[in-house]
This record gives sequence, C-alpha cells and structure tokens, in this order.
Amino acid sequence: MIVAFIDDHRDRWGVEPICTVLTEAGCPIAPSTYYAARTRPPSARAVRDDYLKVEIMRVYQDSGGVYGRRKIRAALALAGITVAKSTIERLCRDLGIRGVVRGKFPRTTKPAPETARPDDLVDRAFCADAPNQLWVADITYVRTEVGWVYVAFVLDVFSRMIVGWQTSTRMFADLAIDALAMGLWLRRRAGQDVTGLIAHNDRGVQYRAIRYTQALDEAGAVASVGSRGDSYDNAMAEALNSLYKHELIYKKGPWTSTNAVEIATAEWVHWYNNRRLHSALDYQTPAAAETDYWAQHTAPEPALQNN
Repeated sequence: MIVAFIDDHRDRWGVEPICTVLTEAGCPIAPSTYYAARTRPPSARAVRDDYLKVEIMRVYQDSGGVYGRRKIRAALALAGITVAKSTIERLCRDLGIRGVVRGKFPRTTKPAPETARPDDLVDRAFCADAPNQLWVADITYVRTEVGWVYVAFVLDVFSRMIVGWQTSTRMFADLAIDALAMGLWLRRRAGQDVTGLIAHNDRGVQYRAIRYTQALDEAGAVASVGSRGDSYDNAMAEALNSLYKHELIYKKGPWTSTNAVEIATAEWVHWYNNRRLHSALDYQTPAAAETDYWAQHTAPEPALQNN
C-alpha cells in the first residue's frame, strides 16, 4: 500500500521527500526499502491474487453484474478454480464487487371476489421431488415511457426453471393463460407428462378465470390457490418477481418501449434458465438440475413436431 502510494506521487514530489513525510507521519519507510520493494519479484500470493481478480471480474461481468461473492465462488468452482471464502471476500472487496440486493415492492394482485375457489394444496410448502409436480405463477409489472407492461411467469418449483412467461400491456386473463400455455407446450414438446401437476397461484382474478381453469383441466393439472391472502401464499413466485426486477428491470432501465421490455425479458429468461446459478440447487442452473434428474430417471422422448 505504501509503495503504491509512493509510485503514484513520486514523479511530482520525489521518493526521498515522500519517505521523509511518511516517516514523520508515523508510517516509517526508507528510500532503500522502497527501491528494494520495487525490484523484488511479486510474491506467490500477489501473483495468484492478480489471476483471481481477472477471473472474478470475468464471472461478475458474465452475470451482468448480478452475482455476489457466494455465486462468484461457486462459478469459479464449476470452472475448476478453488478459492477460499475469505479470499473471495477480500478480493471482491478490493474490486468493489457487490451482488444485487433485493428489496420489497408493491404486488399486482387484484383479488377475485370471494366465491368458491380451489383448495390450497401447497400451504406454503414450496417443495417438489421431480419436475412438473408443482408450478407457481404470478404477474408483475414494468413502467416504461409509453405506459405499463405486465409480465407473467410460471416457475417449476423442483428446478426453479421458468417454464412459461408472457408480456402484455393489459393485465387480463389472457396474460396468465398464455404463460401457462407456453409451459404446457414446452413440456409436451419434450415428451414430459404433466398429468397431476399442481398449478399454484395467489387469489388474482386472472388465475380464477374460467378459461384458465379449463386449460388446467385439459392438461390434467390441478389448481391450487393460496388460502391466507398475503404474499407468503405465493412466496416462491414473489421471489422470482423480485429477482426479475432487481437483476434486469431496475439494473437496465429506464425502459423506452414495451418491445424493449419483451426482448430483454426473453434474454433474461434464457440466461436465468441456462446460466444463472441457484444456491437452492447447490449452485446449479435450472437446466442442469433438470438434466441431472432425467439422467437418473427415465428420460422423456421429445415429441414429434409437424412441419
């Protein structure tokens, strides 16, 4: 640190005057000590630190500036670079790296009138033993210069895979139905059976629409609606909305058009599913988690597509 300080100011003040002032200020260093440090080869730790800083910045930039210290360390481990936790913390601090910090924001749920509704089959226990056992769905919103854009997501609880999504300038039932239809179509195309799937959501009117429940019935899926009426009823979907807002919308905004939001959302979903590491998945990606599952179970045959 002292040597670097002298390097920064030597051309203006000279080495000996700087050493004299530093010594008088309680940081004793002789000119000979400075010159010895300058000619000494870097230590093994310094060389490794320089190498790791490059790799850390590569991972951080590849994540779009989203990853914090834990995910950076996990990504390095996947690349075959083992780094101690304390080293990652020290080097990230030196580099000024800090992951995205999420906060709270208003919900978009407009409760449906209190008529007969499906049972709460989840009861806030968001866990599954295989893909297509439990999906959660929710809608969030994005402000643009030309108005609001509403975004619907459908998430597989087992793998954290976003199986369906859709954007619209209107928060009608079609938004939720289209996101669900994408998920069902993708799973069927992969030859996966969704019979018995539990599709969970909050009390929003979009999810209580007759056409939405009909789509579930036709797929052999079962509807589930949170019973207590607060955000914890659909906590995993709310968490996904928070990630989306903080990793994309707040970070890349302001947004000039609805098309810009749709394109950026498509890119983010692809990155989220195929490249983003998840601590809940032991720092795997959703795609890797599903690949591992199907490698240990009967892998589905992709459905034939008509030209």
